[in-house]
Amino acid sequence: MARQSNLIYRHTIVTRVTHWIWAASLFFLMLTGLQIFNAHPALYVGEQSGFEFDNAILKFGAPPIPGWATIPSGQDLATGRVIHFFFAWIFLGTVMIWAIGAILSGHFFRDLLPRLKDFRSLTKDIVDHLGFRFSHGRSYGPLQKLSYAVVLFGLFPLMIFTGLAMSPGANAALPWLTDAFGGRQTARTLHFVGMALLFAFFIVHMAMIVLAGPLNELRAIITGYYRANEGDPQ
Repeated sequence: MARQSNLIYRHTIVTRVTHWIWAASLFFLMLTGLQIFNAHPALYVGEQSGFEFDNAILKFGAPPIPGWATIPSGQDLATGRVIHFFFAWIFLGTVMIWAIGAILSGHFFRDLLPRLKDFRSLTKDIVDHLGFRFSHGRSYGPLQKLSYAVVLFGLFPLMIFTGLAMSPGANAALPWLTDAFGGRQTARTLHFVGMALLFAFFIVHMAMIVLAGPLNELRAIITGYYRANEGDPQ
């Protein structure tokens, strides 16, 4: 017997608009970031780097990222940094607006903050995902909640604060921030790792949208309305 389904209002206008703005911002941040990395394709730990230091943990002999995967496509560090910083501030402002909207609308506590029952049912949810059995309930499932929590409350702050730790302007206002990450070079390495984890999340996120029903998922993030099955978890 087929489950009955009905349209529910899942995403507010603030959630939808900020989602698309930070998606575009992250696109430009990632591709300009790769171009910046190509200018000196090595990662270090500590405060400084150079010939007299032996603190490299990853080093390439030549730029490892092809031009078609960077912005600008040619090696232009100055332009890459200008674009990177521009979208970094847009991203920061968008995240702040989203956070305020999510708290005021109840989205933060209702849909994103993992609860004890989410951890109790996490194993079953993982098994269901591995078996390509996807829930279409009114609220997010345990795995979805935890994934979003890691990104929104873990990776986003990591990217923002490690980025500020590398900024001379932020160093003047917050001189302790660079030391908190173990030095400028450590902050740069953590920034790069955070970018790689965000890219991995993006790949999984896109795969889940396709497997769970792209039309329903896209309708939710464009119009706010999501078709939920009555028999699925609330």
